[in-house]
Amino acid sequence: MGYLSRILLLTQLLTLHHIWGEQTCPGFLCKDGGCVAQSVLCDNTPDCRDGSDELEDTCGLRHCKKDEFACSSSRCVSLRFRCDGTDDCGDGSDEASCQNCTADFFLCERTGSCVARAKLCDGRPDCPDGQDEGSGTCPSGQHPAPHTCSISEFSCGDGQCMPHSWRCDHSPDCADARDEDDCDQDECLVNNGGCSHLCVDQPMGFLCDCPAGMRLVHDSQCEEIDMCLDSDVCNQLCVHVNGTFSCDCHEGYLMSPRTGECKAKGDVAQLVLSSSEGVRRVNTAGMEYREMAAHLLGPGPMAALTANRTVYWARPGQGSIYRISMDGKPLEPVLLLKGHGAVLGLAVDWIHELLYWTNADTHSIDVARLDVSAQRLLIGGLAMPTGVAVEPLLGFLFWAEGGSSPRIERAGLDGEGRLPLITSAIWNPVAISLDMPRQLLYWVDSGMRTISRVGFDGQHRKTVVESNGYLDRPFGLAVFEGHVYWSEQDTHSICSADKHNGSLFRVILPNIASPGGLVLIHPVLQPKGPAVCGNNGGVCLYECVPDLFSGTSSPSFTCIPPKGSSGDDDDDDVVSHTLPGPALSDTTSAGLLSLIVVLIVLLAGVVLWWWREECRPSRTLDLQDFSLKESQDPLIQAPARGMEVCPVKDTLLKLDLDHY
Repeated sequence: MGYLSRILLLTQLLTLHHIWGEQTCPGFLCKDGGCVAQSVLCDNTPDCRDGSDELEDTCGLRHCKKDEFACSSSRCVSLRFRCDGTDDCGDGSDEASCQNCTADFFLCERTGSCVARAKLCDGRPDCPDGQDEGSGTCPSGQHPAPHTCSISEFSCGDGQCMPHSWRCDHSPDCADARDEDDCDQDECLVNNGGCSHLCVDQPMGFLCDCPAGMRLVHDSQCEEIDMCLDSDVCNQLCVHVNGTFSCDCHEGYLMSPRTGECKAKGDVAQLVLSSSEGVRRVNTAGMEYREMAAHLLGPGPMAALTANRTVYWARPGQGSIYRISMDGKPLEPVLLLKGHGAVLGLAVDWIHELLYWTNADTHSIDVARLDVSAQRLLIGGLAMPTGVAVEPLLGFLFWAEGGSSPRIERAGLDGEGRLPLITSAIWNPVAISLDMPRQLLYWVDSGMRTISRVGFDGQHRKTVVESNGYLDRPFGLAVFEGHVYWSEQDTHSICSADKHNGSLFRVILPNIASPGGLVLIHPVLQPKGPAVCGNNGGVCLYECVPDLFSGTSSPSFTCIPPKGSSGDDDDDDVVSHTLPGPALSDTTSAGLLSLIVVLIVLLAGVVLWWWREECRPSRTLDLQDFSLKESQDPLIQAPARGMEVCPVKDTLLKLDLDHY
């Protein structure tokens, strides 16, 4: 009886939950109890976590939109991707049975597939039946361009390519059997084949090789490898000693003994994201998914101030910027700036307490105090500014531009000293993020469908993640520990991958309605340190206060000593510092300055004492001077004298002679 009672009670609770959900959900009630807007119902994108808003019993027979193509995999892609020579469906169905290809592509009649015209008559068939290399396609007299085999292939006498593994396998594969010629010679027997270290005999020829810790140069010589020059050999710090290396981590991180990855000390980082369902947060392990501000709807850019766990968000299309506390009860957003155009990027300078944002309408980067007591345009005349990031400890401001001349640039915090970092092989950078421990900038390019990186100095560029079906329409980007995180709107997901090579890809959060900007919250991402005041390389030992309305073309930065100090000597407040090396710590710099001042005072005292001793006149020779010093009466005047000269000190012998 007790068992049946529990079943009846559970049934009643589920019924009440369903009835309550129907009464409180103004839109569509998902089968798992969630609630989504009616406008996203049956839009070929699952918005309910269980996908019930797209089920056949809800929507009936599925249809793509009029401007979309229905893939065989039930995915919908834009019609403009149809027959463009690129597999956008993932199953090739958008490139099959094409009646017409675009002007830049050739139609293979047998299969209906499209081939780039640049590949016509190049000596290698791209259509399954070789139509792109046939006489009906290539003009009379036009011969296929000479084709060279790849490094993994062997060239036969007739130009045909065979895999190297077929060479000298005692089975002729070339028409002239060239692949079985000269198979019994060992060139390594003579002078080691000319190799400086290792010679490896091959079925055809030989190869020079090097032992571990060395690399091959000029095809035959080996040289020692500085492993630290390979920027990915360590997660953060690398020390090269005597042909080997060791890895280490920055302060605030611990090295994992299992993976060698530098893991941040303390709690798990929190990932905050915006979407059409509001601002939400989740830890980087993909657990503890929580809502922060449900009524802040839209995939807008985000930034954060870790010290007080505050998040900044810009409403898409309106340009209004809000502040949200992660610990507030309730989580009520505060409107900071209203109506500032199309804000596409946000960044927080946690040292100087400044907020930077890009404005696509005014083609500028603007800056304001976090308390919005002052604001101003910082850099103007930009084409299409998108992402923005700041590194206040080094005094760097970074931003990305789209438009007709896409690029990534760097400047000082005051907007001066602009330096282009990326100007080529870039299409539409939509977001940027910084890996501060390694001084690397990451960006996601929606046009090239890649995530790439470059050093703060513009060197060591590398593509990390290439198009994998989750980079068709990226929005937000963040880097933390050994991973890169991004939001993707076509697949409605939050993804992550290894920040070095794009491996270990996974979807952290699926079924996110229009995911937008994202930001990671952890103390190590905003370390404390001395402020770099402006672009002059000065490191402030006290508080560096920016003046946004200094009357100049860019903000000025003033180093303010603490209350109670004299502040008479401004030179003592700033230590000369060359970027981007590490700044002196406050305690070290203050200690050095104090020691120097004490030594100068002591030296001055010694010099003054010596001068007085050497230049003090004899009391027996100048009684009036003595009398004046004793009385200190200004009315007693000494007789006029010529230029005072320090007398030679009399000795006892000299006095005795005068006496006689």
